[in-house]
Amino acid sequence: MARRPEHSAPPEIFYNDEEAKKYSSNSRIIEIQVEMAERALELLALNEDESYLILDVGCGSGLSGSVLEDSGHAWIGVDISRPMLDIAVDREVTGDLILSDMGQGVNFKPGTFDGALSISALQWLCNADKTSHKPHKRLYKFFSTLLSCLTRTARAVFQFYPENAEQIEMVTAQAMKAGFYGGLVIDYPNSTKAKKYFLVLMTGGSAPLPKALGNEEEEKRISYIKKRDMCKAARGKPLKKSRDWILAKKERRRRQGLDTRPDTKYTGRKRSTRF
Repeated sequence: MARRPEHSAPPEIFYNDEEAKKYSSNSRIIEIQVEMAERALELLALNEDESYLILDVGCGSGLSGSVLEDSGHAWIGVDISRPMLDIAVDREVTGDLILSDMGQGVNFKPGTFDGALSISALQWLCNADKTSHKPHKRLYKFFSTLLSCLTRTARAVFQFYPENAEQIEMVTAQAMKAGFYGGLVIDYPNSTKAKKYFLVLMTGGSAPLPKALGNEEEEKRISYIKKRDMCKAARGKPLKKSRDWILAKKERRRRQGLDTRPDTKYTGRKRSTRF
């Protein structure tokens, strides 16, 4: 069995230059990360016709932030790995990036964010990488400060990889102690490969948890990305990666005063197949 990354080294050391490049160039990893970010965004239950400010916790190279951007939302990302953030800068993501340890809390003004999501980061807080680290205290510090910077109707969704039932209990207990409502949504619980854990937290009081995927017989379903693109097309928005989509994205960057490559006749043109 492969060793879990969080048992190899602290995140700021594990995600060095080499690991960050590998993580951000592997097409399979990118596909999985984007799919999980799509699902987390779905679980946030945001109004599709509005734009929101979202906090991306453990944003890494900005893959989940790009999903937020593609859906019309603004975002701010925090991560403990400088090499991962450097790659996000190279990718020219539109979100603001902050080098920060989530275990020390997220320090923003009260009510700053309309929601928060996190992909594959929460389990790192369950380890004590230093003698001063107490996992339950770091979790409580994180959740209590997160609650403060969210609006009173916001949700926070965390996809994570718990090691055992004790970690699940510790994470959920500290979230509830901090003042959140909610619980665990487990997609495809009977599948060893497709099984995914999402901690869905709410600030505005208790409400029914979203329905998990795959509880019934495994059914063929449209991928999150395709489903989103179909919805956009139905609302008259350009499909992702199309020429119109790329031009619209570039125009948004120009309005924001960001460096943007000039448009050419090759913009959005498909590349030939490699042999």
